[in-house]
Amino acid sequence: MKKTAKASRPVARVSLKDSVLIFKQIRNKNLKKAKTFLNELIEHKKSLDGRYYPTASKEILSLLKEAESNAESLGLDTERLFIKRAAANKAFTFILPKSRYTHRGRRAKMCHLEVEVEER
Repeated sequence: MKKTAKASRPVARVSLKDSVLIFKQIRNKNLKKAKTFLNELIEHKKSLDGRYYPTASKEILSLLKEAESNAESLGLDTERLFIKRAAANKAFTFILPKSRYTHRGRRAKMCHLEVEVEER
Protein backbone atom coordinates (compact mmCIF):
# COMPACT_ATOMS: atom_id res chain seq x y z
CA MET A 1 0.00 0.00 0.00
CA LYS A 2 1.23 3.47 -0.89
CA LYS A 3 2.01 5.48 2.23
CA THR A 4 2.56 8.90 0.66
CA ALA A 5 0.37 11.88 -0.16
CA LYS A 6 1.15 14.91 -2.30
CA ALA A 7 0.07 18.51 -2.59
CA SER A 8 1.23 21.11 -5.07
CA ARG A 9 0.72 24.74 -5.87
CA PRO A 10 1.56 25.22 -9.55
CA VAL A 11 1.83 29.02 -9.54
CA ALA A 12 2.40 30.50 -6.10
CA ARG A 13 3.02 34.24 -5.75
CA VAL A 14 6.01 33.86 -3.41
CA SER A 15 9.73 34.28 -3.80
CA LEU A 16 11.68 31.24 -4.97
CA LYS A 17 14.63 32.02 -2.68
CA ASP A 18 12.42 32.35 0.40
CA SER A 19 10.60 29.09 -0.36
CA VAL A 20 13.85 27.17 -0.86
CA LEU A 21 15.19 28.50 2.45
CA ILE A 22 12.04 27.49 4.36
CA PHE A 23 11.87 24.08 2.67
CA LYS A 24 15.46 23.35 3.75
CA GLN A 25 14.41 23.92 7.35
CA ILE A 26 11.30 21.69 7.30
CA ARG A 27 12.45 18.83 5.05
CA ASN A 28 12.47 15.38 6.79
CA LYS A 29 10.67 16.81 9.84
CA ASN A 30 7.48 15.71 11.50
CA LEU A 31 4.48 17.46 9.92
CA LYS A 32 3.23 18.78 13.25
CA LYS A 33 6.64 20.28 14.11
CA ALA A 34 6.93 21.86 10.67
CA LYS A 35 3.49 23.46 11.03
CA THR A 36 4.33 24.92 14.46
CA PHE A 37 7.64 26.24 13.07
CA LEU A 38 5.81 28.00 10.23
CA ASN A 39 3.24 29.45 12.65
CA GLU A 40 6.09 30.83 14.77
CA LEU A 41 7.62 32.42 11.68
CA ILE A 42 4.29 34.06 10.81
CA GLU A 43 3.81 35.34 14.38
CA HIS A 44 7.42 36.66 14.53
CA LYS A 45 8.38 34.36 17.42
CA LYS A 46 11.20 32.64 15.50
CA SER A 47 13.34 33.91 12.68
CA LEU A 48 15.60 32.52 9.97
CA ASP A 49 18.77 34.62 9.70
CA GLY A 50 16.93 37.56 11.28
CA ARG A 51 14.00 37.46 8.83
CA TYR A 52 10.50 36.03 9.16
CA TYR A 53 9.28 35.42 5.56
CA PRO A 54 5.54 35.75 6.37
CA THR A 55 4.21 35.52 2.79
CA ALA A 56 6.11 32.36 1.89
CA SER A 57 5.38 30.85 5.32
CA LYS A 58 1.61 31.33 4.91
CA GLU A 59 1.65 29.78 1.45
CA ILE A 60 3.73 26.78 2.55
CA LEU A 61 1.58 26.31 5.67
CA SER A 62 -1.59 26.13 3.56
CA LEU A 63 0.19 23.65 1.27
CA LEU A 64 1.10 21.44 4.26
CA LYS A 65 -2.51 21.52 5.49
CA GLU A 66 -3.63 20.49 2.03
CA ALA A 67 -1.14 17.58 2.00
CA GLU A 68 -2.34 16.52 5.45
CA SER A 69 -5.99 16.45 4.33
CA ASN A 70 -4.97 14.47 1.22
CA ALA A 71 -3.19 11.96 3.47
CA GLU A 72 -6.23 11.74 5.73
CA SER A 73 -8.49 11.00 2.75
CA LEU A 74 -6.09 8.21 1.71
CA GLY A 75 -6.41 6.67 5.18
CA LEU A 76 -2.96 7.53 6.53
CA ASP A 77 -2.29 8.25 10.20
CA THR A 78 -1.81 12.04 10.47
CA GLU A 79 0.18 11.74 13.71
CA ARG A 80 2.97 9.79 11.96
CA LEU A 81 3.41 11.98 8.87
CA PHE A 82 6.84 13.27 7.89
CA ILE A 83 7.80 15.59 5.06
CA LYS A 84 9.50 13.33 2.54
CA ARG A 85 9.96 15.80 -0.32
CA ALA A 86 9.62 19.57 -0.46
CA ALA A 87 10.57 21.34 -3.68
CA ALA A 88 10.32 24.84 -5.08
CA ASN A 89 10.93 25.38 -8.79
CA LYS A 90 11.07 28.50 -10.89
CA ALA A 91 7.84 29.43 -12.67
CA PHE A 92 7.34 31.64 -15.68
CA THR A 93 7.98 35.35 -15.20
CA PHE A 94 5.85 38.26 -16.22
CA ILE A 95 5.94 41.97 -15.62
CA LEU A 96 3.31 43.44 -13.34
CA PRO A 97 1.77 46.48 -15.04
CA LYS A 98 3.18 49.90 -14.42
CA SER A 99 1.48 52.10 -11.90
CA ARG A 100 0.89 55.79 -11.71
CA TYR A 101 4.12 56.34 -9.79
CA THR A 102 6.54 53.88 -11.37
CA HIS A 103 6.94 54.25 -15.09
CA ARG A 104 8.14 50.74 -15.69
CA GLY A 105 6.58 47.52 -14.47
CA ARG A 106 7.82 45.20 -11.74
CA ARG A 107 8.73 41.52 -12.19
CA ALA A 108 6.36 39.21 -10.35
CA LYS A 109 7.87 36.69 -7.93
CA MET A 110 6.41 33.28 -8.73
CA CYS A 111 7.36 29.65 -8.21
CA HIS A 112 5.97 26.11 -8.25
CA LEU A 113 5.66 24.49 -4.80
CA GLU A 114 5.40 20.74 -4.19
CA VAL A 115 5.19 18.79 -0.95
CA GLU A 116 5.09 15.03 -0.42
CA VAL A 117 4.40 13.54 3.01
CA GLU A 118 4.87 9.94 4.04
CA GLU A 119 3.80 7.82 6.99
CA ARG A 120 6.72 6.49 9.06
